[in-house]
Amino acid sequence: MPTNAGRLDAADRILILDYGSQFTQLIARRIREERVYCEIHPPTRSVEWITEWEPSGVILSGGPGSVYGEDDPGMDPALLDMGVPVLGICYGMQLIAQHSGADVQRTKEREYGRAEFVVLEPNDLFDGFERRERTTVWMSHGDRVEAPPPGYKVLGMTDTVSVAALRAIDRPIFGVQFHPEVAHTARGGEILSNFLFNVCHCKPSWTAGSFIDTQIKKIREQVGSEGHVIAGLSGGVDSSVATALVHRAVGDRLTCIFVDTGLLRKGEREWVARTFEQHLRIDLRVVDAAELFLDRLVGIVDPEEKRRIIGHAFIDVFEEEAQKHGDVRFLVQGTLYPDVIESQSVKGPSDTIKTHHNVGGLRPDLPFELIEPLRELFKDEVRNVGRELGLSEELVGRHPFPGPGLAVRLLGEVSPERLEILRESDAIFIDEIRGGGLYDEIWQAFAVLLPVRSVGVMGDNRTYENVIALRAVTSADGMTADWFQFPHDVLGRIATRIINEVNGVNRVCYDVSSKPPATIEWE
Repeated sequence: MPTNAGRLDAADRILILDYGSQFTQLIARRIREERVYCEIHPPTRSVEWITEWEPSGVILSGGPGSVYGEDDPGMDPALLDMGVPVLGICYGMQLIAQHSGADVQRTKEREYGRAEFVVLEPNDLFDGFERRERTTVWMSHGDRVEAPPPGYKVLGMTDTVSVAALRAIDRPIFGVQFHPEVAHTARGGEILSNFLFNVCHCKPSWTAGSFIDTQIKKIREQVGSEGHVIAGLSGGVDSSVATALVHRAVGDRLTCIFVDTGLLRKGEREWVARTFEQHLRIDLRVVDAAELFLDRLVGIVDPEEKRRIIGHAFIDVFEEEAQKHGDVRFLVQGTLYPDVIESQSVKGPSDTIKTHHNVGGLRPDLPFELIEPLRELFKDEVRNVGRELGLSEELVGRHPFPGPGLAVRLLGEVSPERLEILRESDAIFIDEIRGGGLYDEIWQAFAVLLPVRSVGVMGDNRTYENVIALRAVTSADGMTADWFQFPHDVLGRIATRIINEVNGVNRVCYDVSSKPPATIEWE
């Protein structure tokens, strides 16, 4: 992962070492909201690597392990002697305490939920707090530090934890037993802000404008003065913003290729052609490759295999098209940070959730050098970059759409007949959401065709037809999500229209799962 993306001043960045907490990505979100750049890396990064990376500060995340667990990730004690500020959160604090000589013990009962934290030292992390002030924090731990290690002092406590925050007396090493990154910690944002600005002395300089300036310079350095670039344009937010950014960097040396895979939403091909040719004035070539993609997907039901096949087919199409434009060595993709996180675990041994077609689904003999200018951004950051580039709100505000298209919203085998059922159902769903003024309240909404049939009654006749599941979620960045609570009349109208207007559907269900434990997409 690049170590200088998006920063005007490479010194102003925070390194997060991920010990497996479900909240690690939330730490990154909170830091970036303060306009400070950060990256998440595995705890196996060496002190030498960290020194070369030159962070302004290091955060050790929480995690499910115990400092005494044989297989749980540890920490090189030399990290505490680098002279770089360190903040340990939960498990991260326990690692700091243990390596500094403290006794870490298993609690009788795991503490999970809200607790009242008492501030003992209203400075450093707690600048702006009052001495003995009580504030709500969020706990999630099974071990605790019994007493501060030699050379450390206690900054705060709770009714059940005598060392709920600490710091080294002579070095900027801090630890908190609670999670300041979660919304349940009332003043958690202030605590993280104090670490960034009071302790690490970062400057809030990481903005959409600075990101664009830096990326344009990087793209020009990568491509050179004569290189030609093709962009895989889908019409979604990610590929559109990536394309606009590269176009600003290289101008008419960019050719956009829109591949009609046969897996698109209703009217998508026409919308993309109209938007990019008329409004953005970018050279756009439309390739009808539906037959190629559908032929390769015949008989395939495993979602990971679908993604692999589709990713490889995209590259085959791009390679063939590139030959028409001379020496094309670069391919633009709209890969985002959540794609990387879900496809390539940053924690080492943890599971890959799913392979994104543009991360783990590419051919191993890729004939292009990738340009992925958005690889370290979350979705809302991408939207802000798009606005800074002058893209319309209609484009930057679009719901996410997966690269493999409807193939991963059609559970089971992909066929033209099943695709048409899904495409029409999805179009009705989105039409009613827009008509009800709800589109901008929802992060993502789509229909899913299930690989089951159900018995129904239509016109006094028995039917045995398909089931459509509807999915709509609210989210800030796609890393976590909750199901959208539709007004009942709207949901009822959507179901009625789908059953009445789409041949082959006699039942509609609504997905009320959050992420986690479910993912947003079904495959």
